[in-house]
Amino acid sequence: MTDIVHFQGHSYILATSPRIVTSTLTLKEAETFAVLDRFGDACPIGSGEQGVFHRGTRVLSQFEFRLGNQRPLLLSSTVHERNAFIAVDLTNPDVPLDGDDILKRGIIHIFRSQFLWQGALYGRTRVMNFGETTFDSEITFLFDADFVDLFEVRGTARRRRGQKSAATDRRGVTMRYTGLDGVERRTRLVFSLDPVELGETQARFVLRLAPKTAVDLFYVVAFEGEPEAPSLNVFSRNREALVTLKHFPDACSVWTANEQFNHWITRSAADLEMLTTERPEGPYPYAGVPWFSTVFGRDGIITALQYLFVSPLLARGVLATLAATQAETFDPLNDAEPGKILHEMREGEMAELREVPFKRYYGSADSTPLFVILAYAYLQRSGDLDFMRSLWPHVQDALAWIDRHGDIDGDGFVEYARKRHEGLFNQGWKDSDDSVSHADGRIADPPVALCEVQGYVYAAKLGAAAIARALGDQSRGDDLARQAEELRIRFEQAFWLDDLGTYAIALDGGKKPCRVVSSNPGHVLWTGIADPARARRVAQTLLSPALFTGWGVRTLAESEQRFNPMSYHNGSIWPHDNAIVAAGLARYGMTDLADRVFAGLFDAALFVDLNRLPELFCGFARMPGQGPTLYPVACIPQAWASGTVFMLLQSSLGLVIDAKPPRIVFNRPSLPPFLPSVELHGLRIGDAVVDLMLTRYQHNVGVNVLQREGEVDIQVVM
Repeated sequence: MTDIVHFQGHSYILATSPRIVTSTLTLKEAETFAVLDRFGDACPIGSGEQGVFHRGTRVLSQFEFRLGNQRPLLLSSTVHERNAFIAVDLTNPDVPLDGDDILKRGIIHIFRSQFLWQGALYGRTRVMNFGETTFDSEITFLFDADFVDLFEVRGTARRRRGQKSAATDRRGVTMRYTGLDGVERRTRLVFSLDPVELGETQARFVLRLAPKTAVDLFYVVAFEGEPEAPSLNVFSRNREALVTLKHFPDACSVWTANEQFNHWITRSAADLEMLTTERPEGPYPYAGVPWFSTVFGRDGIITALQYLFVSPLLARGVLATLAATQAETFDPLNDAEPGKILHEMREGEMAELREVPFKRYYGSADSTPLFVILAYAYLQRSGDLDFMRSLWPHVQDALAWIDRHGDIDGDGFVEYARKRHEGLFNQGWKDSDDSVSHADGRIADPPVALCEVQGYVYAAKLGAAAIARALGDQSRGDDLARQAEELRIRFEQAFWLDDLGTYAIALDGGKKPCRVVSSNPGHVLWTGIADPARARRVAQTLLSPALFTGWGVRTLAESEQRFNPMSYHNGSIWPHDNAIVAAGLARYGMTDLADRVFAGLFDAALFVDLNRLPELFCGFARMPGQGPTLYPVACIPQAWASGTVFMLLQSSLGLVIDAKPPRIVFNRPSLPPFLPSVELHGLRIGDAVVDLMLTRYQHNVGVNVLQREGEVDIQVVM
């Protein structure tokens, strides 16, 4: 199970040895997600995170199926290709009957299907007798709801909790919990058949099974409101609605000549659909299951950037949501300052009571400039000037935060230092407490200025300059462009480490550079702030054996004091980090090196379950015949890990889309050897729609227009 300790005020997830080691099946819909085992059960043992969670609370902590008093034998289980439902096939073990008789294994087939829809878990259990005689079969469901907060599941101990109760009636069971915040949370379980025995924690049924005959049992477990009576009609109608649900109707589709790559990109798109929640302002990709299924500013922005060429609708939803939650006042308890963009938002009892500081938490130094970067990228991709006019005041407030409050000591760089002891000690994307250090292993004292954050600010000011000019404010645009150039000069002087061939990961509170080799300078390349000559040296460092394992670029070089390939941020490999590194390499014309990163992650995707890249994996060097070493508590699926493949493909193709005037540019396009051809279908730019095929040749990539509707210019720059 997991536990939590507080190291320098930062919550750290402890992973202890589980009693049962098993992979899980994951579902998510809107504000509800489920982590189930391969049987489709939620068991109160093992790693501890199993169950169904709704709005930050575990509302179903146990839900187990029994045939008689035994667990059936597992035949197979899978997740639907669009993550709409799980399907599990089971059979009976050998069961002693009266006398010397035995019901031999494999006589009974059990099919279970479950999905989440509108705050409820829907299930169907079909039991079929493939024997030659009629007999009665007993099945039992064991259930419970502990109503613990997600942070309790992660291990935070609480001294007091609210009151829990349960009651049965003719239709089912209702479990209730009244929290210390005064909110009543409830779980209502209803079956389609009448049980022979119904208690507060179990329901037992006896089914008469004739030969070659199936019996269906439907159930619904609702977490809001009163559920409909479960039936085949209700089950089928709601499952069909879920299967056909699309958050991104504007998305283009990608198809290639490599079937294995198609599995990876199809699963990634399905995971992004599943992780996306329709909020009042628009679609938003929740960061990951199980620990981060909520709004995260940085994660949402980067995911939207990764997916932008496919669907600008996601970026609009992210921008609108973050604008609506932008800080307006000072709140030191939540690290909030006027103009700052949200880091994290939580629901649940502990957030409401401020037992954790994350109800609306602003402890990140990079979300604010990244917000401005996304604003310009969205405008360039969509040409949506009306939306940009409504967003411009929020962009202006974000820029004001960068200059006034983000620059803590007035040296022209954006730094961070937490305001509350329980807040995050480090506030870049590597936010574990030990992720920013000096060469001798000493932790950098705050306020800390990260190298990539300065790059983000540079790109934000250039992007804001372009927005200002598009909105008719040439003077403001020129001023922002001048500020960006001044920052670029200061950055080169303060961060470049000539002897290491890279940029310092950060400047500490005393303005001393942290002289360690890390992946962070890959983000510097992505923003374009790096001097071109130095960019080539950074690239060589990133692809050196100390950082590049064959699977990807490590977060920290193996030569560094704090290197540990099993750490969260000091030697592990993060797919989204590598996608940004590859985009940075491609930006400076080094597509051959970007394709090496692309190839490493593609190979990693072939080894992992469902071709689903996890949040991170361990940074051990690649060995022949072996897959990557997995990290024990990584989120799977995770939004920016799912978005990785799209950013890698865009970087390889050198794809740039301008909406006004409509133009598609392939800038020095490249395809790695495992992709002989790529097709883009339904690529929308304004009112135009195109289908394209890109084909890899020995020395270049050819672009053919398969179909075109509307006016759009297509250019290939070699």
